[in-house]
Parts: sequence; C-alpha cells; structure tokens
Amino acid sequence: MAVVLRLRRTGRKNLPCFRIIATDSRFPRDGRLLETLGLYDPLRKDPATRVQVDLERAKHWISQGAKPSDIVASILRKRGITAHVPKRRVREGRGAKTKVRARRDAGREARATAKAKRLFESRKARRAAKKAAAAAGGEKKPE
Repeated sequence: MAVVLRLRRTGRKNLPCFRIIATDSRFPRDGRLLETLGLYDPLRKDPATRVQVDLERAKHWISQGAKPSDIVASILRKRGITAHVPKRRVREGRGAKTKVRARRDAGREARATAKAKRLFESRKARRAAKKAAAAAGGEKKPE
C-alpha cells in the first residue's frame, strides 16, 4: 500500500478548510483515510493557528515511507520536518522512433521536398514569363 500525506478538503463553498491526512494513494481526495495528522485553515488571520500538525505522527508516517504532497511537504518544511521526495526518474529509450513514426516522418519529409520543388519551378516559370514579356514589350515600343 502506497501511503501519501495530503490535504482533504472540508468547509463549505468559498470557505475552504483542509485536514492533513495519511491515506492510501489509490483513495479519492476526500475519501477514506488512515489517520488525521492536523488542520490547515488558509483563511485564519493568525499564522500560529492557521496550521496545526501532529509532528510526531507526521515523522512516523514519513519514516514508514509515506510521501507528502507538494503542499503538505511545504507545510512540514516550515515546521522543521524535511521529507525526502524522490525526483521523477528519467526513462531512457522513450524518445526512440518507432517504425510507424519513422514512416510518418519520411512521408512528411517527402511531401515537404516535393512542395519546395513545385514552388521553385513555379517561381522559375514566372521569372521566365516576366523576361519574355519584357523582351516582347521592348520590341513594340519603338514608334
């Protein structure tokens, strides 16, 4: 079971209040919990009563391998508990091209080359037509 420390929303609409809880990561945000560790009320004016945490229980859960969410980790850090949160692992080989992607890229490149060739040919034909018109227009002018 993967235990996480996260916030559970309580309070009514537009008046949020949160409980800091330990729960299984598969449970919904406001669903079943294992233990309530504290309270976070962002609307309280007094900073001393805004956050109330049972630090001993939080340390216990972290020592058992619980991973705090970003906000809970921030709250605990301000209270003096640092939890090692592992960074996401880099998955090698995820950028390699598949056969389908290689075929698709080759088709796109072929279409782009053909389009560039058509554009070049049409510009070349327009320049030749302009030169021919200028040469023809130059002969008719002497009157």
